[in-house]
Amino acid sequence: MNMRIKGQSSAAVSSILTPAALDFLVKLHRQFEPRRRELIAARTERQAQLDAGVKPDFLLETAHIRAGDWQISRLPADLLDRRVEITGPVERKMMINALNSGAKSFMADFEDSNTPTWDNQIEGQINVRDAYRREIGFTSPEGKVYALNVQTATLLTRPRGWHLLEKHLEVDGDVMSGSLFDFGLVVFHNLQYQLSQGSACYFYLPKMESHLEARLWNDVFTWAEQELQAPHGCIKSTVLIETILAAFEMDEILYELREHSAGLNAGRWDYIFSCIKKFRMDKDFCLADRSQITMAVPFMRAYSLLLLKTCHQRGAPAMGGMSAYIPVKSDPVANERAMTQVRADKERDAGDGYDGGWVAHPGLVPVAQAAWDAVLGDTPNQIGKQRPDVMSAASDLLNFQPESPITEAGLRGNISVGVQYLASWLAGMGCVPIHNLMEDAATAEISRSQIWQWLRSSKGVLIDGRKVTPELFHQWLPEEVAKIEAQGRYSATLTEAAKLFDQITTADEFVEFLTLPGYARIA
Repeated sequence: MNMRIKGQSSAAVSSILTPAALDFLVKLHRQFEPRRRELIAARTERQAQLDAGVKPDFLLETAHIRAGDWQISRLPADLLDRRVEITGPVERKMMINALNSGAKSFMADFEDSNTPTWDNQIEGQINVRDAYRREIGFTSPEGKVYALNVQTATLLTRPRGWHLLEKHLEVDGDVMSGSLFDFGLVVFHNLQYQLSQGSACYFYLPKMESHLEARLWNDVFTWAEQELQAPHGCIKSTVLIETILAAFEMDEILYELREHSAGLNAGRWDYIFSCIKKFRMDKDFCLADRSQITMAVPFMRAYSLLLLKTCHQRGAPAMGGMSAYIPVKSDPVANERAMTQVRADKERDAGDGYDGGWVAHPGLVPVAQAAWDAVLGDTPNQIGKQRPDVMSAASDLLNFQPESPITEAGLRGNISVGVQYLASWLAGMGCVPIHNLMEDAATAEISRSQIWQWLRSSKGVLIDGRKVTPELFHQWLPEEVAKIEAQGRYSATLTEAAKLFDQITTADEFVEFLTLPGYARIA
């Protein structure tokens, strides 16, 4: 077996990377890595078309799928009611709290809220394995004991996206896909156990840009089921629609995964980032401050309703995305403001017909629960609520408004959030509360991509008339860093984070994902 482990060895590593597990990963790599590379190359070709002014549209060659009368396969019992889902990284204590939160489901995240250090990936796999078997526990340094309640949330895991690698494992001289590494270890260690308990392994799939990428995931699932002698279709996956290109292929994505599908999720923050990234060279494109880009603006509303309509037409759950607000224990006024925002967000999604939505903190579960209880009662979901009234056209998905205001506070806020998040990420924590919002890689991506685009767009002008320029950015960057430093946060990684944020924000070539140069620094 031509395989090399470059990560540090330990008893924990050996318990996950067993000889049989490594053999499984090697087979996965050899079977699917060539197609993964082809699909990543196709992304580059598609971006070149967008840069040349070719607008995305619904595909002519798949019109028969959109017009067809088909539905996804029947959902398992433990995925019928998902009215509240909580998300968080694969950190042990946070997983226990999430599983005990009262939410129906919990997405344990190997991706945007997790820094992919070798220790985090291995410990995350151990935590997932122990959670499935109800053996997960934790004792804090202060002696507080964390254990699972009798009733816990249904566990789903999110592997890394197709673009990410696991540099600590090489097969045949090539670095392994992070997606296949994360997925492979979860199913190898847990699928048969879950089947013995009357369930299976369920996943969230991130960052896809086409139905061909969904087809690859479907083939991976089918291969894994055969290799592990599991029933076909037992693995289920919910796809995050968090790229503008995937929004034009939602029917096709569901169709490709129809035997393994558990619906779609409106991944709003990455979706906004994707819109900025994909149209970064379009001189007519410009978005206002991040705070102005709500789910009520035209392009976000069109995307949200089309996802809902598409899912329910195909018998699939439609899952709402994340409101970034979190409880503010130290400030009752700010806390009530946050609760009001979350309540309005969940009531809108529930009223539209969504079957559930995400929260980032256990304290928000009751707020979201109330919103869905009000419309669901004792029924598990709203899949029967069809939306023939929704007629989102390509022009609606591309109606990028508002363009203003762009403010000094918005620009400074983007600098602050981007630097703080990178400092946290480099320190090993992939989700962090900043300014009473829960930030992960997606929201940090909005921060730096907005500045990159404002610097280059003639529309990147503050409401006071000042153009967003490199000089202005370089004036305010150290000022914002000094404010962070004065708070005593991230002392070990702040300088490196500010340097990295500067580099990726002012680089001539757009960096596809901030986690790529970040990973080069931690791997």
